Amino acid sequence: MKKNYILVILYMFLALTTNVFGQYSIGHESPTYTDASRSNRSITTDIYYPATSTGSSTPFAAGAFPVIVFGHGFDMGDDAYVYIEDSLVPLGYIVVFPTTESGLSPSHSDFGMDMAFLINQMKTEGANSSSFFYNHVSAQSAVMGHSMGGGAAFLACANNTVPTCMITFAAAETTPSAIAAADSITIPALVLSGSADCVAAPATNQVPMYDSLASTCKIFLSITNGCHCYFGDYNLACTFGESTCDAVPPLSRAAQHQTILDFIKPYLAFYLKGNATSWTDFTDSLSISDTSRFTYQESCTITNIKENASSVDLSIYPNPSSNSITLYYSSTGKYTINVVDILGKQVLPEIIGYNMSGASRRLDISSLTKGMYFVELNINGQKFYKKILKE
Repeated sequence: MKKNYILVILYMFLALTTNVFGQYSIGHESPTYTDASRSNRSITTDIYYPATSTGSSTPFAAGAFPVIVFGHGFDMGDDAYVYIEDSLVPLGYIVVFPTTESGLSPSHSDFGMDMAFLINQMKTEGANSSSFFYNHVSAQSAVMGHSMGGGAAFLACANNTVPTCMITFAAAETTPSAIAAADSITIPALVLSGSADCVAAPATNQVPMYDSLASTCKIFLSITNGCHCYFGDYNLACTFGESTCDAVPPLSRAAQHQTILDFIKPYLAFYLKGNATSWTDFTDSLSISDTSRFTYQESCTITNIKENASSVDLSIYPNPSSNSITLYYSSTGKYTINVVDILGKQVLPEIIGYNMSGASRRLDISSLTKGMYFVELNINGQKFYKKILKE
């Protein structure tokens, strides 16, 4: 009992400090986009973005921000996910809610294609000088969704490597099958489930979706005593639907929301913002293995690169830099240099050199998106890493 009380106090403290230190106000736009590839289909949206002040069409905050496209549940709208926008936008994310397929006869296929379209459309908007979002959209993006929207997220990400990652809440099976679509998803995926969910039972929905995923990093997290509708804010349609299957969740909505945010915040910070320490925070939270709060399984290969170049005379300047860096290595012999991201993926062409002693090499990093990278120096098969920051 004492342990649980301490944990509750800690989680409340984290929630309060996150709200206090959120950097941005929340702006709101409701544009309609046209998908020419589907007979000029109109895709209505509600978009919440980091702003200088709260309100509709208020000025964007300075900078470019990752995009999160979030799919709503059956007969639900973005008003059922206010806690998502309130929690993520102040941290520097653009949250896009497609408001299509909100009626009683939704097309799962169209909804999934709407979500996939919006990921690409927001990148286009960010590069369009006449768009409200010009220069405010970064390269990283995520597809998220709840219930029907969670299943549609699988459809959106099938054979699609444009999104950086995906997160689903109590995903429900769709037509066409989200379970079948999972087999062609290779991007990282976090599948959240509630053990008390009687609407989209984990055993027939999220578990087979997770099992079918082809992702190199996939994680299944079940919130102990979590229910279907508590993945969102109060919604009459969802609550009524859940009441028909006699769900009596002992977990409060606030507690379920806090568990959700405790995990998705560091997950998104790692994948969408390149914050390597956030992955440590995420895995540390998993390793607590507090079964009164959650259980999990994972199949995940992450290269957790750490700086270890202190034993070699490798200098990098300027660091941080926005355009180029200069490398200086004082020893002689054959070497290779790569620039890799926090997952260990090579992001620039390899440099092969000999007898570098006394010479410097200039490296153009202007094509990289803002974030943290590592210079990898390979000397006779031994790798040394030094962190660089792209501004």
